Amino acid sequence: MSAAGRRPLLLVKSGGAEAVAEWRAHFGKFAPEVDVRWWNDPEVDSRAVEYVLVWQPEAGRIAGYPNLKAVLSSAAGVDHILADPALPADIPVIRMVTGDTVQRMAEFTVMSSLMLLKDMPRMIAQQSQRLWKEFATPHTAVETRVGIMGLGALGLACARMHARLGFITAGWARSPRTVDGIDCYAGTDEFGAFLARTDILLCLLPDTEDTRDIINADLLRQLPAGAAIINVGRGTHVQTQDLLAALDAGHISSALLDVFAVEPLPAESPLWNHPRVIVTPHGAATPSRRERARQAATVIRAIESGASAPHVYDRQRGY
Repeated sequence: MSAAGRRPLLLVKSGGAEAVAEWRAHFGKFAPEVDVRWWNDPEVDSRAVEYVLVWQPEAGRIAGYPNLKAVLSSAAGVDHILADPALPADIPVIRMVTGDTVQRMAEFTVMSSLMLLKDMPRMIAQQSQRLWKEFATPHTAVETRVGIMGLGALGLACARMHARLGFITAGWARSPRTVDGIDCYAGTDEFGAFLARTDILLCLLPDTEDTRDIINADLLRQLPAGAAIINVGRGTHVQTQDLLAALDAGHISSALLDVFAVEPLPAESPLWNHPRVIVTPHGAATPSRRERARQAATVIRAIESGASAPHVYDRQRGY
């Protein structure tokens, strides 16, 4: 319970109104002092709202809560919150990063690397044609160089799981890092060398002015012929036409894309039907509601006690 017996009021917009009962049950275990309400609860006084846990809130809505202490994203990304031009600049925005998130992302990216290594796009295409045609792939994990762009908590977990499986693993970040068992590259001076040694490029970068459209024709040309692309970072990282051109030319062998600049991915997008592309619906690392409630409870209790909240989005750095 907060000071003077006050119950912090949290609005939830994640999973729809039907998910509220589950959210309440989880918060009842991890933070029973929090009053959990549905986003559109007509009985809520906007002045009483202190926290919101949201996915894609409508523009202008958050600015209508004068006593808001924090906006909690229900996902690791916060682009869906920052897209609101009326978002108050002084309200902390919290990324959803949990142990569950990290494990799920590492599992998903290793699965993706193995799918591209074993030419799953070809298998999917053959199945759609009811075509039985045996083939062998030329390399195993221990002969394949994976390069991970972005070495934050998620990138490091992905790098370590790839390395444990035997992939020759390297990472690239804006500033120098040292990680046991991982070759680390940093900054623009080392970017070209990093790309040149990468057979499977995995993007886990944040969305910043410097990273938008980073997977473009220039980057793709610097990868070895036959390299593959995995994007689980942000949809804004990929210049789609450049990627399609590189796929059609054969320089890039295949791609697995989990995030897109426009979501849901429009039905008319050529990515849906490209034979060398696997599309997944932004599900690489979505943690369970239970784990998200646990993390949100940690954040709220930190703020209520006057401590620093974890995973606050830095608007200057862009992550």
